[in-house]
Amino acid sequence: MIELEKISKEFRSGRGYVRALTDVSFTLERGKTAAVVGKSGSGKTTLLNCIGGLERPEKGTVICFGADIYSLSAKKLSLFQRKNFGFVFQHGNLLSYLTVFENIAFPLWLNGIAEKQAQLRVKELLKKIGLSNAQAALPHELSGGEIQRVSAARAIAHSPRLLLADEPTASLDTVTGKNLIALMFEMGRNQGCTMVISTHDPEISRLADQIIQIKDGRVIKETA
Repeated sequence: MIELEKISKEFRSGRGYVRALTDVSFTLERGKTAAVVGKSGSGKTTLLNCIGGLERPEKGTVICFGADIYSLSAKKLSLFQRKNFGFVFQHGNLLSYLTVFENIAFPLWLNGIAEKQAQLRVKELLKKIGLSNAQAALPHELSGGEIQRVSAARAIAHSPRLLLADEPTASLDTVTGKNLIALMFEMGRNQGCTMVISTHDPEISRLADQIIQIKDGRVIKETA
């Protein structure tokens, strides 16, 4: 279960402090999916980063699978993230010096998965995202849509308990986007993975168990 209690986050800018999130609270049951919707700049990305331990909120608590993640030491939080979380970033964030195969295998290596098992898992994912012929390519040789597909495959490679995806289909064509959505929701069903996805894609909102609508950093509507 994921529990957020009155999360607030602000950033310092040339205009002073800007409030990105204000008293955001919601609960998501294990194995369920929440679609976070709202206009650009509404706080969707910041919310995902706070849930995933990437940006510490000024106040509030984030409980993930029974752990108050911001009460953990930096080392313990890093280990918790590595084992339990998968991230699909808006712009891919692939490691530029690693091949497609190595990028997807990276979380498996970090978690000590045996080399033979890791290779089988990566090949399976490459086939599912339609990039088996690009396993030796470097990120700069990929299109934007291909980068996003590799990012998604990397995020789910180690079968995380929580998948956080920031606009995962934004740079994909309709067919590829639908295939990626199907892959993520398949993992959610088969592995009990909890997912929080920020999106403008109506297909994701349609499939989600919860829709959390935010505006100016506040939850204005939550529907099942």
